Amino acid sequence: MEPEENPNRPPSRLDCIKYFNALWSCYSPFHQMQNYYRYGVFDNCSSKWRDLVDCLTLKTKSKAEVEEMLMAREKARPHFWTYRTVDEASANWWKMYKHRVMMSSPPKTAGFPAPPPKSAAPKKR
Repeated sequence: MEPEENPNRPPSRLDCIKYFNALWSCYSPFHQMQNYYRYGVFDNCSSKWRDLVDCLTLKTKSKAEVEEMLMAREKARPHFWTYRTVDEASANWWKMYKHRVMMSSPPKTAGFPAPPPKSAAPKKR
């Protein structure tokens, strides 16, 4: 039975084992090679250390202090989505992906000719 399902059991204190396991797996050869392959550098696991130390620090506080700190962090955390107007979103998209659009060749769609290259000027008659 899960701890949440048992009403007679008191609520458990903060458990840091998941942060320890995350730190342990961060130093595994598989994770380090995967990080090196993806980003070209090894992972120093600083975020995992920070999470573990933070959890251990929270364990020294009273339950009321922990709840208050966690609620304050939740409120201070930025929203998952960034809300933008259409113009802001367009400008951000071009800033992020312009290099890919400029490097790729124009798509060849069935039934429609490819757009002319920008360097070709229309001929005057």
